[in-house]
Amino acid sequence: MATDLDEARLRELALLRRVRDRMDRDYAEPLDVEALARAVHMSAGHLSRQFKIAYGESPYSYLMTRRIERAMTLLRRGDLSVTEVCLEVGCASLGTFSSRFTELVGMPPSVYRREAQHGLAGLPSLVVKSVTRPVRNREARPEGASIA
Repeated sequence: MATDLDEARLRELALLRRVRDRMDRDYAEPLDVEALARAVHMSAGHLSRQFKIAYGESPYSYLMTRRIERAMTLLRRGDLSVTEVCLEVGCASLGTFSSRFTELVGMPPSVYRREAQHGLAGLPSLVVKSVTRPVRNREARPEGASIA
């Protein structure tokens, strides 16, 4: 038999899932923790704490990972510049985008774009997505690692 505490926790987890789903869907929109929290009637601090407990990282970190994943796809396509990709995925600062990309992927976006065009040609998209998925929580691949 579920207690009131269990039910409250389940309701909160459902709200956190709504926040995560919105970040997955609207990653290119200008999202911030305050706006996300308001949408689910939580304070920004409470949302940040509970999101980290539930998903292992802050809402900002999760959102940036989504943006970097999308940026990787656009960079592999090769028809946009790094700056265009940065703006396309919702990042306003090229410096922040490049730093976070390098942190997660292990190489700057310009290097990734160049290597991806040569090393992943002809592979099925499912394989490419699996092999190139960014690593979370500052666990970039070792220095000198190649994506090919």
